[in-house]
Amino acid sequence: MFKKLGFRAIVGLSSLVLLLAACANETNETKPEVSPDLEKATETVNAKTPNVIKQHADLNEKPIPLEMERDGSDVYVKMTAQISDIEIDEGNVYKAWTFNGQAPGPLVVVNEGDTIHFTLENHDPAIPHSMDFHAVHTAPSKNFTDVAPNEEGTFSYQASNPGVFMYHCGTDPVLSHIANGMHGVIIVKPADGYPTDQEVDKEYVVIQNEWYKYNDLDDMTNGVPSHVVFSTKALHQGQPNTNGTVGAVIHSPLEAKEGDKVRIYVNNVGPNEVSSFHVIGTMFDDVYIDGNPANHYKGMQTIMLPASGGAVVEFTLKEAGDYKFVTHQFNHATKGAAGLIKVTK
Repeated sequence: MFKKLGFRAIVGLSSLVLLLAACANETNETKPEVSPDLEKATETVNAKTPNVIKQHADLNEKPIPLEMERDGSDVYVKMTAQISDIEIDEGNVYKAWTFNGQAPGPLVVVNEGDTIHFTLENHDPAIPHSMDFHAVHTAPSKNFTDVAPNEEGTFSYQASNPGVFMYHCGTDPVLSHIANGMHGVIIVKPADGYPTDQEVDKEYVVIQNEWYKYNDLDDMTNGVPSHVVFSTKALHQGQPNTNGTVGAVIHSPLEAKEGDKVRIYVNNVGPNEVSSFHVIGTMFDDVYIDGNPANHYKGMQTIMLPASGGAVVEFTLKEAGDYKFVTHQFNHATKGAAGLIKVTK
């Protein structure tokens, strides 16, 4: 169905890695919501932003929908690696390294036991990219290998464990690729479901990520994030689908009715900071750490998520009103890691 990784991709790899080092001195998905002033804001982004790789300077590829097809238990997933401008705060445009023009990248949902046939098209003209799915067992040297510029590679592996997992580009330096925007979430739905499936009225996806000085590996390594943010990805038709930008899930809030039990698939893609996920005004009736039904906890107030860690959290909203959710590391909440659930009667 998809072309396999070509010999040219391997031949050019070593020189491309050197270039990177030098420059560092079933889906209901919709395109992520962006500011209507984004095009105007990007006019001066290159002049204001140091460390832009020369070949990236004039690139701003529009978001591309995820390609995903199912044939029994074989799931064919196709993504792009591309350079796309994302307005992470008002007037602050980041020339992000992305999957499909989104940061975090598009949501991938498969079933426990599915075999994933993953194809990466690298639209980046300057550097290689790759895909590391935390949801699979495979030899990284075989199936997480680099895809050279203007090439594509196809890799296959089984999703044998249920849960909420991070994915990210695994090309060296990995920190640069993740922090510049190449991260996302894959959900592997358990074969037998969760014990609480019949109780849940609404379910959503929430992702936390960080932003640093643009393509500055020293700041990404030794500094603190300038922004810590939430995004949401559409799990069902009609749900919002946002990038990780300040206020994204305030401006596009989650919705529920009074008395609803809400499930959130939450993941902290980091790359560096811990998340202390908390919904103000309620507590978690049921929690599945890393989204695995075997890791079932009850009556929790806050969930600690390490970088790349995930969970399924479920809670009941007993009264109508506005419910904020935050990381309870409030220095990070102040930098943007806050979202909203609007509950109506």
